[in-house]
Amino acid sequence: MDKVRRFLPLILLAGVIALIFGMGWNRYLSLATLRDHGADLRAYAGDHYILALLSLMAIFTIATASVVPGVFFVTITAGYLFGPWVGGISTSIAATVGALIVYGVARSALGVSLRRRAEQNPGLMRTVCEAIDKETFWYVLASRLAVVVPFHMINLAAGVMAVRLTPYTLATVIGLLPAHIIYCFIGSQLNALLATNPNPDFAALFGSFWAPMAGVFVLAVVLPIVLKAVQARFKRPQGQPQ
Repeated sequence: MDKVRRFLPLILLAGVIALIFGMGWNRYLSLATLRDHGADLRAYAGDHYILALLSLMAIFTIATASVVPGVFFVTITAGYLFGPWVGGISTSIAATVGALIVYGVARSALGVSLRRRAEQNPGLMRTVCEAIDKETFWYVLASRLAVVVPFHMINLAAGVMAVRLTPYTLATVIGLLPAHIIYCFIGSQLNALLATNPNPDFAALFGSFWAPMAGVFVLAVVLPIVLKAVQARFKRPQGQPQ
């Protein structure tokens, strides 16, 4: 029964993934869906704003937790429907909930046993666990801001390492916000484009958004360094030379 409880979340998540791919719902996560149904989606969001926003967040959460390719296009859709700020904040929250689901699945199936084994045996694994425990917030924040780090790998690793939940959650929300706001800004610009050109060249379109994409890169590289410097300054004992 203990093994059943441990692996039940993993089995349920695998069932959701199988259902999504079996029904072909993953095919709707594309810019073609926005091109073909964007006007109807905007009309629905205008008439049922809260319901549409909550529905999009639910879809984003499920897509994130089930590791379905194409979640990026849901972010673009959020910007298209709700603008960069509402879209960026809501998708960041939804992505965090999805990340917590993956974290919980990994922790229930593997995290407890692996963490216990690491703590009982001195060596590199124990040292890594202690380092992550000490600086969980900064490790996760830097990983989230560095958008080149695979999102789902961070979730799985955090669950397997059984990192502390509160700093992991805060760092995930804060770390996702900059990129999500920028992606939703790109999505918000599609409204005017699709109104004048229902069949645009999306490859050329995203090539024209080099400035926002460069902003994501700068945030990923610079912001963790700045935040770490601020943390070190506040940790410096009083009276110590600046």
